[in-house]
Amino acid sequence: MNDLLLLAALLAGPQHGYALKKHVGLITGRREMHNNLVYPLLRRFVENKWVSQRQSAGQRGQTREIYTLTAKGKQELVARLSDYREDEVSSENGFRFRVGLFAILKPETRQRILDTRQNFLAVREQRLAHISGAVDAGKWGGEVIDFSRQQIRAEQLWIARLARKAKRETRSSRDT
Repeated sequence: MNDLLLLAALLAGPQHGYALKKHVGLITGRREMHNNLVYPLLRRFVENKWVSQRQSAGQRGQTREIYTLTAKGKQELVARLSDYREDEVSSENGFRFRVGLFAILKPETRQRILDTRQNFLAVREQRLAHISGAVDAGKWGGEVIDFSRQQIRAEQLWIARLARKAKRETRSSRDT
């Protein structure tokens, strides 16, 4: 996921490594992404030609490396976002990240991602309903199960709203 975050941060335009690690840190809720993650990933991106690198003068006379997402890098990002596998569907953050980048994904890819997450949630809700009826989870365990089911229902409503919005957007783009 760190590699996707870093590639996506470059969608906004060229940036130096320090700005990237701060930007990704904001997205993830951390202060910043650690150097031991950022720079090896950037090195790999440059080697794969997903990102270009050039030097620029810094504000205090130092040299900074500026990184820019290439067309090949954007293709890689789109391909990786589109590849929403079963082992990723349980990640709330992975799902939300993809939704946040729906603008760069094809309408059919968006719908597949929404459908995949919706199916996962339906199965999860069924399991929790079964547990709730079959097991005495106690007062506090019951609270956790009820809260989890409420979260699932709220996310299902959100996904339905996203699907309607995506369909309207697709229709309006076809009309223009």
